[in-house]
Amino acid sequence: MNGPVSLGIDLGTSELKAILMDTNGAVLAHAGVRLSVSRRHSGWSEQAPEDWWQACLQALDQLRRHEAFARVACIGLSGQMHGAVLLGDDDRVLYPAILWDDSRAVAEAEQLGSAFADVTGSLPMAGLTAPKLLWLQRHEPDVFKAIDCVLSPKDYLRLRLSGERISEMSDAAGTLWLDVARREWFAPMLHATGLTPAQMPRLVEGGAPSARVTASGLGFSADVVIAGGGGDNPVAAVGIGAINAGDGFITLGTSAAIVAITDHAAGNPASAVHSFCHALPERWYTMGAMLAGASCLRWVTQLTGTADEQTLLDQVQAQLPITQAVPLNTPLFLPYLAGERTPHNDPLLRGGFMNLGHDCTPAMLGYAVMEGVGFGLLDALRAVQSAGASVGACALVGGGARSEYWAQLLANILQREIHTLHGSELSACIGAAKLGLLAVGQGEELLAKGMPVKARYLPDESQQPVLEARYVQFRGLLRAAQALRS
Repeated sequence: MNGPVSLGIDLGTSELKAILMDTNGAVLAHAGVRLSVSRRHSGWSEQAPEDWWQACLQALDQLRRHEAFARVACIGLSGQMHGAVLLGDDDRVLYPAILWDDSRAVAEAEQLGSAFADVTGSLPMAGLTAPKLLWLQRHEPDVFKAIDCVLSPKDYLRLRLSGERISEMSDAAGTLWLDVARREWFAPMLHATGLTPAQMPRLVEGGAPSARVTASGLGFSADVVIAGGGGDNPVAAVGIGAINAGDGFITLGTSAAIVAITDHAAGNPASAVHSFCHALPERWYTMGAMLAGASCLRWVTQLTGTADEQTLLDQVQAQLPITQAVPLNTPLFLPYLAGERTPHNDPLLRGGFMNLGHDCTPAMLGYAVMEGVGFGLLDALRAVQSAGASVGACALVGGGARSEYWAQLLANILQREIHTLHGSELSACIGAAKLGLLAVGQGEELLAKGMPVKARYLPDESQQPVLEARYVQFRGLLRAAQALRS
């Protein structure tokens, strides 16, 4: 086959992934390059944009070995949301990129208040982009004065590929500077953070052409088009086919989220529920977000000195089989290792174990962590429903979806069918590649095409009484955790 090929790039927090996909939706090749996060101070989370570009070049080097690379006609971009990339008037980076899980701007988020929350789709939170700029104005005034443009992370890759400062609706919504219903920059919030619309990139829709590749030496043919792209959650939604009102899914990666697609902007800022623009026009999504998801399992694996996560999962299954209700006195875990967003909006909240005894084993801690993340998602689900969004059966995507035990536990806790998908670990790349094809007038039929179901998990009603009792206990620990926040 000699048809056009789409390059989908997903800039994650821990890895940059890229794929080559044909017009039938088949993944022809994929590549990945690991990334590290700098934490110079407690609560800080930063990356160097140059590292993203070097990772992108390495991924392109890997893909260039495939014959399909010569047929790349378009590029779609996906990326971690809420990051602040600060550019001077010559496009140089002025400061490390401040990431989504950075909590330095707590006071600034509180200062911004809730006056514009119904317009911007969310309460100001330290992890969103706007409060970070207020922090910079206060603590790095020389850097702030030099800012000529603020980009989201994946848009920095577009800049390096094309020389163009452009973003799109879904990432722009995550900055808190967008009127999410009108899908345009909202000047009052920009002014509240000391900025003007002139310092924002031009906006396009996710599947619209945004620029052409002008960077030399990358091996592309002439006139490769770059689509608008989108933030990682909405682009993953495009990848799995969650594009219509009523579609829903759960992401269980470094962070976690429950997402419901809507045909209008429908948030509940008071419960820290976001309403953001989808990566497709005339669509939005309502999201309850957790700041720590599968990263909690990685953490407890290291904490207990277990060889790897799969070994710990095997120990959990052996000691606490998923087919049986756990003893009511099993340890509980609050999953707030990085603070929490929905529904508590408290980046200084911290996690913890409760009800430990001399008989406690690594398996019991592993179970408590998975259950605690599940209870956090139940909190988020209820908040999303309070915004009027409908959530039925949910696809489960992200690294946590590899665990059958965790998928079944989530079905039991959320009282919904949970299904995993073949290839979901590449869902954001695939969604980005789909948007790339749209930008060159192809691939419309791929939008409704989801991914094949790998397994379905139905709630085990016999476990409901114990899980409900444990959820009440879990909720009861919140006040103690809040009393300890620093």
